[in-house]
Amino acid sequence: MLRVISGVSKGRKLKAVPGSHTRPTTDKVKEAIFSRIGPYFSGGTVLDLFAGTGALGIEAISRGIDRGIFIDINPKSIEVIKGNISAVGQIEKAEVYRNDAKRALKVCAKRELKFDLVFLDPPYKLEMTEDILQQMDSLSLFHKGAVVVVEHDTVYTYNEQIGNLQCNRRLVYGDTAVTVYDYIVNE
Repeated sequence: MLRVISGVSKGRKLKAVPGSHTRPTTDKVKEAIFSRIGPYFSGGTVLDLFAGTGALGIEAISRGIDRGIFIDINPKSIEVIKGNISAVGQIEKAEVYRNDAKRALKVCAKRELKFDLVFLDPPYKLEMTEDILQQMDSLSLFHKGAVVVVEHDTVYTYNEQIGNLQCNRRLVYGDTAVTVYDYIVNE
């Protein structure tokens, strides 16, 4: 069962995307992520790219993030994300878009959006995460001090530094790994 594990929406149930193409983040992994990056926030904007169910972005909003942008290419995911956001009563804090990740990032740049927290949980078979992180850095989509959380298969290890993103830690939970980056800008 998917649920919000902390914050104002704690305990609210979330729906999963039907079928086997979406792999929801387990509560154990979600709790570990948020205990490392939060656990609570005083505002900011989250990007949940490859959002799936939207559970990570919804959790961030529940824990104090002001605004969430949810992006996925799968129409079933978009329907589930919208339903989940409605179920936790956070419609006014969320924008949901069906789009290809790289194209969506260009739209975010045109809108001059900047993010404090980013979740990237692409399908494990896609090996485009480093390209996406480089694109986000080159498009200046991060606020100073932003945190990027990449969920991926344990067989893959990402570079320690990607543009202005510096690896902070790598966590392993079974066959799931989480790499956390900090956005470092030298002034």
